[in-house]
Amino acid sequence: MLLAAFLNFHGEQAVVVGGGAVALRRVPVLLRAGLKVSVVAPGIAAGLRTQDVTCMERGYRTEDLSGARLVLACTDSAAVNDRVTEDALSLGLLVSHAGSAERGNLRFPATLERGEVQLALTTGRELPMLAQALRERLEGVLPEALPLDGWVQRREQAVALSGSEREAALAGLRRDIRLAVGLSA
Repeated sequence: MLLAAFLNFHGEQAVVVGGGAVALRRVPVLLRAGLKVSVVAPGIAAGLRTQDVTCMERGYRTEDLSGARLVLACTDSAAVNDRVTEDALSLGLLVSHAGSAERGNLRFPATLERGEVQLALTTGRELPMLAQALRERLEGVLPEALPLDGWVQRREQAVALSGSEREAALAGLRRDIRLAVGLSA
């Protein structure tokens, strides 16, 4: 079983070793999460160069991981991915091994975002197609917009109350949330 968690790495350094298709998919995710991204590869796709990343067009060196908190090993060489993963793990970093997920300690889930609501899905196995299919299914049932600000304000007001008033206010909020997402009250 994997630990499901949302991590705040805003402003932290990520190193992506590999400049191809996997990097093209992962780098935007890292940038949206607020990470500073460096890409290291002998060849870097043009689509990566147009993003807000530091590009180092050369082979990987262990010292490339200096200062990183998160590492992606996504080259087309299993040997390089293995070396990057081993180096990152020895430094206590989070690392995703694109060719063999079980070798790293970080996996990317299928995600669904609606405003500030973010859902992450994984199968806990190497079946990303299942997680992607489940995400697509949930896209069809999750409302486009939810009144989060109003709900947060109601919750803050409710927890400031005491006793039965608090319980009634929270029950009303719970009912409204359930109805908004298509569940029975």
